[in-house]
Amino acid sequence: MKLLFAPTFLAASLMACAPFAMAMDHAEYSAAKTRISDAYKADKASCKSLAHNAKDVCMEEAKAKDKVAKAELEHDYSGKESDWVKVLKTRAETGYDVAKEKCDDRAGNDKDVCVKEAKAVRDSALADAKAGKKIHDARADAADAKRDADYKVAAEKCDALAGQAKSDCIASAKASFGKS
Repeated sequence: MKLLFAPTFLAASLMACAPFAMAMDHAEYSAAKTRISDAYKADKASCKSLAHNAKDVCMEEAKAKDKVAKAELEHDYSGKESDWVKVLKTRAETGYDVAKEKCDDRAGNDKDVCVKEAKAVRDSALADAKAGKKIHDARADAADAKRDADYKVAAEKCDALAGQAKSDCIASAKASFGKS
């Protein structure tokens, strides 16, 4: 069975591309959104000449391509790791939808096996995406802990001062480390 997304591809892409998001301005974002919409309409139009399940598969692939492109655009626009996790989840879900539609050409046990394989690939990809989210959360927690520790060091250094100099030092440390 040929599935849209293999588990090894998803695992390799989990965090590989996340740090390389390109920042874009709103005009670029809007233009990209329009291109994605136009591509989706063209993909749907190319499916009209097909019949039966081939048409259904083509339409599902067009939807999948559109959803993934939109998710990737959101990530490119925001640059957030959480949006990259959404890209991975979207790839997993749309890949499953396409694979499941392809299974409709089969019958009996062969179809059941095909659907189970598609679910296994999806579940594996979703688990990888969830692991990526946990890594992101752990990094955020570590950054908070480091910032708190650095603030405590800076505040301790201020204790050696007196009067206005000490007040200015503490205010500066609070501003530098996001404390109020």
